[in-house]
Parts: sequence; structure tokens; C-alpha cells
Amino acid sequence: MRIWLIGLGTVGRWLLRALDSGAEDLRERYGFEAVVVGAGRGRDGFIHDPDGLAIAPLLALLERSGSLEDHPGAAHWGTVADGLRETEADVLVEVGSSPASDGEPGATHVRAALERGIPAVCSNKWPLAHRGVELARLARERRTALRAEATVMSGTPVLSALREGLAGARPAAARGVLNATANFILSAIAAGAPYEEAVESARAQGLAERDPSADLDGHDSVAKVMILAALVFGVQLRVQEVAREGIAGLDPSTLRAAAAAGEPVRLVETIEAGQAGGLRAAVGPGPVPAGDPLAATGGATCGLVVRADPVGEVAVIGPGAGPELAGQGVLSDLIAVARTVP
Repeated sequence: MRIWLIGLGTVGRWLLRALDSGAEDLRERYGFEAVVVGAGRGRDGFIHDPDGLAIAPLLALLERSGSLEDHPGAAHWGTVADGLRETEADVLVEVGSSPASDGEPGATHVRAALERGIPAVCSNKWPLAHRGVELARLARERRTALRAEATVMSGTPVLSALREGLAGARPAAARGVLNATANFILSAIAAGAPYEEAVESARAQGLAERDPSADLDGHDSVAKVMILAALVFGVQLRVQEVAREGIAGLDPSTLRAAAAAGEPVRLVETIEAGQAGGLRAAVGPGPVPAGDPLAATGGATCGLVVRADPVGEVAVIGPGAGPELAGQGVLSDLIAVARTVP
């Protein structure tokens, strides 16, 4: 399988290492053989070698913050879009980090692949948050695959469970604890840690960015709600249609009292289908009663409970953050796509 890899940050580098060091195991266990023929990022464009890019030199170049143009033996284009247009591959892997404003250029990259009937695997949240319904429809029209497992709960398989395992069932509502960073911080404060200490601990464990506001203010959760709405419920939401409240202003004593009472406070994402066909969606903190599946989501553990007709409620619980887990979600999607590519 020939891969275009767009995005060479932590997830992209993890995937390169996994494909390189795990090549024999992937071949023996799944019959999966991958060659990265193209790699790109916004900073310095796109490189391509039809025989496959040498991964070790590429990783070394990335570690020393070099330019893609310096990779030996590869053709170079100034933009990713130009490189995709003029080369060939069997699958696009989009693991960049497009901005919340419009999801570009990631949405354009995914669209370019799907329009040519090339499957796309995406961990880049905002392209699917803003364009999920459009891109899913395009994939169906071109009879190809759009997979995005890593966008919601990283390596925990929730989208495939809902879109494939519950195919034919009609989703009616969903409740989730989908932001591992916020959940870890809430759990730490409830256990007695001061707010800043909890944030620093999340950073130390690789759960929080230097600026964690996207997680703490609920913006990341809004993206995940929009992705679920698009890919599971088939409804395209706009950012302003998701009511949002973050966790930064919560009283620590309230969190501790709630935990002591057996009803821990979580940052909860909710989606509910209306009778007229629209969705009501929100992100905000609130207590989760004992016995609710979401009450078991302390620390960096996340969960999603979906109610679908005629099945009833289905819960998926598992770890929800970190580049290794996101990379695992991408890898599992790649293996799934490989089973459909001649």
C-alpha cells in the first residue's frame, strides 16, 4: 500500500516509526505492507519518491528540524496540494493540525484524495468537524473509504463500533466524556491537587499542551461533538450550534464534595436528536451519578454512551489521549483500508 502522509508532528512521526520497526509483524499478522511514497506539511511543502521514501533519513531530518527539500532522492513541491495533484498513492493519511476556524488545509487534502477515489484516514479533527457530512458523502459517491478513528477517542475504537458495528441502527442520543486532558485535571483536583498543579501534571504526562485552553475551555470537545454529529448522526453542526462551557472556573471544593458523594464532575458532551431531524448539542461540566458508565472515566480514561434504536444503550470506555494512542487509531484505520484495496 502506497501512502501519502500529511502532517509530520508527533502522530506522524509515531506512525513512521511504527511502519518501519513493525513492518515484519504487520506483514505476518495482517498481510499489511506499507510504503510511504509521499510526505508533506504546511511549512515546507511535499516530497515524493515512487519507490518509497527512506524512513530513517526522513525521521533524522525531522528531528534536526531540517527542510523536507533536503531529503535525498525525493522530488519536491512547494505546497502539499501541488504534490498530491501530481503524484499517485493508494491512501491519504492526514495527521496534521488544521485550525478551528475552518479546518484548512486539511479538509482540502482529504477532499482531493476522495475526489480521485483514494481512501483517506484522518486524525486531524477540525476538517471533519467543519466538513464531515460533505466528506462522508463524497466518500460514498466515489465508493471509497473515509476513516477517522483517532479524532474522537484516539486509539479506542468508537467510530468504527458505531458506524460499522451498529450499521442499520438509528442513533438517537449520545453522552460522552471525550477530553482526557480535562478529565485528568478534574480528577486530580477532586483528589486534592491545586488547579495549577493538576495542569502541570497533565503536561508532564503528555496530556496537555503548553497552552491547554482548547481542552479546558471546551473547544476540543466541541470539535468531537461535531465529528460525532456528522459521521454518526449524519448532521453537520456549526461551532455556534454547540453550547459550550469549560472547566477553568470550577470551584475545587465543589469538585471534591461531588466526588465524595459518589457523583464526580466530568466535562460531558451531549447530543440529542430532535423530532424535526435536527440535533441539540452541548459541552459542559456536570455531576455523573454512580452507576452511570461515564462515572468510571476518571483520569485519562474517556467514554461514550450512545442510545440507538432498536439496540438501546451501548457504551465504549477506554483511554483517550496521547500521540501513541492517536497513532494507533490511525494505524488500525490503515489496516482496515488495506483490506479493501486490491
